[in-house]
Amino acid sequence: MGIRDELKSAVLQLSDYPQKQHTFDELALEIFRFQAVANPVYNQYLGFLKIDPRRINRLEKVPFLPIQFFKHHKIISGNAPEQIVFESSGTTQQNVSRHYVSDLPFYEHISQKIFEQFYGPLTDYHILALLPSYLERNNSSLVYMVQSFIYRTFSRESGFYLHNTAEMLDKLQQLSENNQTHRKVLLIGVTFALLDLVEEGHDLSFMENLKDRIIVMETGGMKGRRKELLREEVHAILTKALPVKQIHSEYGMTELLSQGYSMGEGVFQLPASMKVLLREINDPFKIISTQFHTGLSKEAVVRGGINVVDLANVDSCCFIETQDLGAYQPANQQFSVIGRFDNSDIRGCNLLVV
Repeated sequence: MGIRDELKSAVLQLSDYPQKQHTFDELALEIFRFQAVANPVYNQYLGFLKIDPRRINRLEKVPFLPIQFFKHHKIISGNAPEQIVFESSGTTQQNVSRHYVSDLPFYEHISQKIFEQFYGPLTDYHILALLPSYLERNNSSLVYMVQSFIYRTFSRESGFYLHNTAEMLDKLQQLSENNQTHRKVLLIGVTFALLDLVEEGHDLSFMENLKDRIIVMETGGMKGRRKELLREEVHAILTKALPVKQIHSEYGMTELLSQGYSMGEGVFQLPASMKVLLREINDPFKIISTQFHTGLSKEAVVRGGINVVDLANVDSCCFIETQDLGAYQPANQQFSVIGRFDNSDIRGCNLLVV
């Protein structure tokens, strides 16, 4: 087993046996030292910053790679050939991010593991996706992940329905009338598609029968199809039209292989493979120190630019400086996205402006 495989195994074990294996910070520093050497772009970036990786002994001292690097460079650690290149949904080929993935089974494994950590077994669900189908866009990490989830539900009712809403509504009505199944229904979609669904005049009254077993999850993104709305506005529109009290959300992006999930109100919980650190808005190299202060009250909230540590990115780079602005609660490790930096690209998949 090589170093890459050993690190991936440790990432998976982190969530299986958190009390016995590496602590998150220890494993993150181990991966940092590996990537500081094995990732040519990251290695060069550290060189420009005059950083000696051997002197980095705390996670908050690790330099984070600006996310824009994924648009102009091949961010990869080691020499394993890529199996797929995930691309973001930019308006031109020049402004898309690319994530070179050399271990698809690992991505499938950890994304399923994360989902089931928060929602239980995939076999407990029918998944109806208001997303482009895998055949239409097989270079989207989100579409690939949901396709993998659909396959693992072992449900004939699961599938992609973005361009055949009437068929999806028929399927939902059938499920609403079937009281013999224990399965829940996950309706997951890009935000503009969910809004279109509830505003096109369909009779959705039958969905009352599903109110105890349906989850509606938005993945963000208007893709230029609609005016950007506050997250609260979107969730108010959807909860008024659908028999749910909360709209769930997924936080992920092309450049990350892990996901965070929100059970409502845009407050995200993180899996064992992720951590969010906030940086000063005017100093990208300074992590907000109060985040590490043990005397903070449980209600304390820290605000700043979102840096993500995603340990699933062993084959690329685990330390990403995003263009999102966030509010973070150190006491419970929950965060919310509260906006974006000026002049940053509006991400097509997973962000509502707030």
